Amino acid sequence: MPLVASAVAAVAGLLLAATPAPPQVVLTLQDPTLLESSGLAVSATHPGVLWTHNDGGSVAQVMAVDQQGSTVATVTLAGVDPYDPEALAPGTDDRGRATLYLGDIGDNLRERPDVSVFRFREPTRLADATVPARWYRFTYPDGPHDAEALLVDADGRIMVATKEFAGAALYRAPRRLVTEGQGTNVLTLLAGVPSLVTDGAYLPDGRFVLRTYTSVYLYDRPGHEVARASLPPQPQGESVAADGDRLLVGSEGVRSTVFAVPVPGPSPPASSAASSAAPSPSASPSRSASEPGSDGASAVTWLFRVLGLAVLLGVVVVMARRRQATGSIR
Repeated sequence: MPLVASAVAAVAGLLLAATPAPPQVVLTLQDPTLLESSGLAVSATHPGVLWTHNDGGSVAQVMAVDQQGSTVATVTLAGVDPYDPEALAPGTDDRGRATLYLGDIGDNLRERPDVSVFRFREPTRLADATVPARWYRFTYPDGPHDAEALLVDADGRIMVATKEFAGAALYRAPRRLVTEGQGTNVLTLLAGVPSLVTDGAYLPDGRFVLRTYTSVYLYDRPGHEVARASLPPQPQGESVAADGDRLLVGSEGVRSTVFAVPVPGPSPPASSAASSAAPSPSASPSRSASEPGSDGASAVTWLFRVLGLAVLLGVVVVMARRRQATGSIR
């Protein structure tokens, strides 16, 4: 039946055209010591560089990775014996200089009396170094929690999202923090979050994302989700970083890959969008967000699919009626 075959081919082409392109591979980590890349941040100082770190360990360290995935600098925090570092976030210090926040917030057994965040200047020169860090302690208002997501907004306000099957939540730090030598900062409960959040990041426009092993969720404020999307399969997807109008997502594992994916949902109004100061590790055109087969799929994608299926169904019905008519004449 050539007419039906042509219709099927046309609909298949239509659906294929409406499906977003696969995620872009940004880099593959080459360092054999980066077995459990758990946090990710785009450098605000060095174009094409990402910062990452290992999950856990007895030394607080972050690594600078270039566009080829090679480690070009290892920065050690002086005098820090970490418990379970799980997250990394970019930010600024009191003078507006680029900084990094290392979140020692993991607590698998939910027994820590407090968790820690270390803030340190992003080095202006890419070389192995030991640097001082400012140490902040935090406690939850409702007992210990395991967490892997640390977010820092443009004003330096810290948020932590816990990692739990049930009852996971988002917490915010006080606006004014005291250092470890001065006392402990009490977090405030804000809202619930999806189960098993493994990381989060603020976008340049002030919105933020949280990721799980399989999905990413976009929020315009705590407790108000505006979009979500599926993430590409990864061995153990644990990190996300904002890179302009896209997200970078990484995974634990030997020679793990960092992908670039669109921010889910519609773009914000032009008046509220801010330009990103962070350079892109690899050039990428602007993308509108949608992931096939997810709750974050765009309305345009689904419209094409529905129209295509309607056309195919119509052709099949017409052909069936013609065959019945031909058979009755004979």
